[in-house]
Amino acid sequence: MPGLVVHFGATVNCMHGGLAQPLTLSPRVLVSGQMVVTMATPYDVISCGLATTSTPPCVTAQWITGATRVLASGSPVIIQTSQALCAPTGQGLKVVTTQTRVTAT
Repeated sequence: MPGLVVHFGATVNCMHGGLAQPLTLSPRVLVSGQMVVTMATPYDVISCGLATTSTPPCVTAQWITGATRVLASGSPVIIQTSQALCAPTGQGLKVVTTQTRVTAT
């Protein structure tokens, strides 16, 4: 299924409202002047909503699905419908906003 390509300036949250930020990027491919995110990009989760409970909060996340036909530096690019897993909770990430000009499948 096609989706918008996720880039460095995209807003990505864990399922508990924590802000997720990429730790590395693919500097060779840009969309809307920003570097794209690939499946090889780990995410750091900040301010997970579970931090105030006895359950451990989301700390990191890794994408497990990406585009099937578009690669950047040999790795599938992340699209708005891609799936990720957060550690240690096993929950996912949600792409809230991203650029609106480039799609991939």
